Amino acid sequence: MAITVAELIAEPQLGLTLLAGSAGLDNRITWAHTSDLPRLWEWVTGGELMMTNGLSIPADAQGQVALAEALMDSGASALAIGEKMHAPPLTTEFLEACNRLPLPLVSIPYPLPFIAIARSVAESSLLEESRRLRQTARVYDLLRTAGASEDHWQSLVQRLATELDADLFVVDRRCLHPWHPDGKAIPVFLAEEWAPLSGQVSLAGKNFQWHRIRGRHVLTMDIPTHANALLVVLPNSEPHPDAVVLLHAATVLGLQLSRIVLSLEGRHRLAGEFLLQAMDGRLGVAEMESRLTAFEVPPQGFLLASMAADAGDGPADASTANDGDRLANVHIELWRHGVPSASLKRNNRLHVVVPAGVPDDVLVHCAGADAAIGISAPAAVANIQRALQESLWALGSARANKLGLARYAEGPSWLGLTSFEEGTALVRRLLGPIFDYEQGQEGDLIVTLRTYLDSQRSWQKTASALFAHRQTIIYRMRKIGELTGLDMAETSTVAQLWFALQIHEAIHQ
Repeated sequence: MAITVAELIAEPQLGLTLLAGSAGLDNRITWAHTSDLPRLWEWVTGGELMMTNGLSIPADAQGQVALAEALMDSGASALAIGEKMHAPPLTTEFLEACNRLPLPLVSIPYPLPFIAIARSVAESSLLEESRRLRQTARVYDLLRTAGASEDHWQSLVQRLATELDADLFVVDRRCLHPWHPDGKAIPVFLAEEWAPLSGQVSLAGKNFQWHRIRGRHVLTMDIPTHANALLVVLPNSEPHPDAVVLLHAATVLGLQLSRIVLSLEGRHRLAGEFLLQAMDGRLGVAEMESRLTAFEVPPQGFLLASMAADAGDGPADASTANDGDRLANVHIELWRHGVPSASLKRNNRLHVVVPAGVPDDVLVHCAGADAAIGISAPAAVANIQRALQESLWALGSARANKLGLARYAEGPSWLGLTSFEEGTALVRRLLGPIFDYEQGQEGDLIVTLRTYLDSQRSWQKTASALFAHRQTIIYRMRKIGELTGLDMAETSTVAQLWFALQIHEAIHQ
């Protein structure tokens, strides 16, 4: 077992003196650490004797009491201060706080080097180190025997909890939901304490942080392989689990999460291939029903959601070129929240098929606060192409009206139109002659029109963007006027063509 505060003070060669906190003399010391940084408690991992020359000690009584409370909450075993160094006078309030907590307060005689204390703690911990090594080996053996399937996750967590004699929870720091669909939710008292802080750094300001919440020590630490995965540890007994072993346990959980995500990616690729074929009309109804069922999505009652990573209005451009990358983990977020799905990234949009009963707030949460989402009406596989058009139309409505989510035919109209049928008719009326012409010619008129409008109708800017001569651009725009019968010099013409392009691009993305 690790040396206690009382045993360390009793070593005659050190000459240590107890100033306060006698009720904590049985605290076990896992390590002796020196620091003179102002927020001394931030360097505590649990069980340390914190040694300081005094620069870490505030001069005022209120600051000294706050330091003692923070050290206790962080799990420090004792505080040792070098005498005749830089410490301000220790206030009566400080000594009373150490007695109350209790936090042993130790005086280090001048000129005893701090390394002598650290060596005594280390030498007494040789047996503890042997125990730590054996426990670490058992922790990694649990990973070896765990299956790669996501079904084995909670079993691994429970076996680690038994090994550490603690309750373990792996949650998303942003929302406090379990990271795995089979994971346990954190206790109510933690959820109530942390709910106002979720998504903020203050929930876990560093990789390894002890807290004292409603009379219990609670550890939060990062899972190293996943940015938002947070391990919450509630020890069931004293002494608390060893800090080094806990770090290895977090690594084991991170490796298992990586194995699970890797298996999910294979399924995600298959889902993308299926949706690509289905949306292009290359699969029969029976095959689509069979394959969608394999992804646990009902083939006769699903929604198709189209997502863009930013909620701004206007057409896709360079600012949205990486939308698909920013939404790359939506399928994992949906799985984590127990929502079966199949998804496809296409033309800087993410298209996701989910059961019709999925709540809107779950979709918004999984896509992220900055995303825009358009949702089709409930559909069957025979109408998946129509569902895609509906979701894209709803997405256009969401972005144009600066909404996080819009449902087809239920939200506000988009540019004065209420359905993609109306939009298709408008596009056909205004741009149809150009499309018909381009079927037998080089497809450069629509590209030229889009670039011309995006370039504030500047001939020179359009020519530069398309690497063409200015006269070539002028010729193409005249040709567009001839085909459509519109006067390209009229502002109303420009407005109608811009309007039609927005609809065409949204419906066909």
